[in-house]
Amino acid sequence: MTPGQALLLRIYTDENAMTGDRRFFDVLVERARSMGLAGATVLRGLRGYGASSTLHGGKAFDLAPNLPVVVEIVDIEASLRAFIATLQPEDEIGLVTLEKVEVVRYGGHRHHY
Repeated sequence: MTPGQALLLRIYTDENAMTGDRRFFDVLVERARSMGLAGATVLRGLRGYGASSTLHGGKAFDLAPNLPVVVEIVDIEASLRAFIATLQPEDEIGLVTLEKVEVVRYGGHRHHY
């Protein structure tokens, strides 16, 4: 990816969303990597709700709070549209959004082994 115009894909779900025996957000990140997308990040929220108005997130002493999760991926439009096409109706997705972003820098991390 080079600096310039790109899109930001956000997929909203929750920690307990599963695909078979795997966490849905892990499946999304692995799929993005296998498709050669520029990168993916999973963000955990403290509280949230969606279309069902069910609150996600826990109280101080909850053992399994089921926190909201957002998977973010930045890439060019064609690559993200191809990724979106892999999403299935049965996937536990609350919301999917796309927005224009400007990439001002990409890469530059030193690898630590």
